[in-house]
This record gives sequence, C-alpha cells and structure tokens, in this order.
Amino acid sequence: MDIRKNLYYTKEHEWINIDGTTATIGISDYARSALGDITYIELPNVGTEVEQFEQCASLESVKAASDIYSPMSGKVIEVNTDLNDHPELINQSCYENGWIAKLELSDPEERSNLMDDKEYSSFLDSLEESE
Repeated sequence: MDIRKNLYYTKEHEWINIDGTTATIGISDYARSALGDITYIELPNVGTEVEQFEQCASLESVKAASDIYSPMSGKVIEVNTDLNDHPELINQSCYENGWIAKLELSDPEERSNLMDDKEYSSFLDSLEESE
C-alpha cells in the first residue's frame, strides 16, 4: 500500500499522517530530492507546543539549510531520535523511517488548510510548469 495516499501536505512540502488525534510529520519526497543528502537535523523538543505552519525543526543538507514547518497545531509527543545519528534516513525513507515527529493534535479542523495527495500532485505539476 502506498502510504502517500493517506497523507496531507503543505506548500512547503511537509507531510502529515493523521491517526485520530495523533499525527506523524515529515518532509515529502519532493523536498528530500530538492535538498540533496541530509547531513543534520535539529528535532523539536518533546512537550513543545507548535502552531500550524510554524517552524518546528530544521535540517541541513549538502545544498542548503532549511526550516521544517508543522502542518498542524499540537504538542510534540515523540521525535524520531534515530535521525540524530542517521539523518540520511530522511533521504532513504522519507515517509516511513525518516519521519520527524509525532503530534497530539490540538485542532483537527486545521486539516482543511492542507492538500490531499491528488491536490499535492497537481501543485507539484504547477511548480514544474513554472520552471
């Protein structure tokens, strides 16, 4: 099964997988590809409250440093500590092993501000056309 069919996306290329009132977040394949090899990630702290579209993490790659924005508001309940020693997991498996954090969502209605898989694919097509 393709996990991406159940994800929602931001225009900054973060994804979120919602399961009830908890959600897992990460960066999309498009972002991973654009950034190149990821060499470092600064994870959010467990217990941190994040707002929708607010910076929650940052990463560095061979090409650039980049902020990661939370797709929805909530409290960070878990982070992927494997990324501390192995940030390349994002390059290898950005949807499965390279997830960044898990949130306890504070406003499930914010999902309406995100794109589903079909909308995100159309968004990516429009980016390619404008290049």
